[in-house]
Amino acid sequence: MLTFSFNHIALSVKDVNESVDFYQKLMQFEEIKNTASDSKTRWLSLGEGKQLHLIPRPNFEIKINKAVHFALATSEIESFIKRLEKLGVDYSDWLGTKNKDYIRKDGIKQVYFQDPNGYWIEVNNDI
Repeated sequence: MLTFSFNHIALSVKDVNESVDFYQKLMQFEEIKNTASDSKTRWLSLGEGKQLHLIPRPNFEIKINKAVHFALATSEIESFIKRLEKLGVDYSDWLGTKNKDYIRKDGIKQVYFQDPNGYWIEVNNDI
């Protein structure tokens, strides 16, 4: 049987500098060296060897769908929600109720928000 582990997620972005600033300011992701090429693609560490690759595509149309999102977990969900509010980042529950969190049937609290390119990100406390 084959086994896999998560390595990275890659997103096409209009302005790579704006996207790096967003993820560093809000999520505190550290920038790491792009070891794959000398391109303008910038890499951020998600921790534990996982990465976010931000690929500049200023002239591409980026299609957004909330069902297509990535999720990160933190044991400090309340602190993170306060950080969203402090930085003026709108968040919502799954149904789109602005600045509202949601507690799933299994007891996990979650919020959704968008990055500068409109990509949806879920943060929850499933740790």
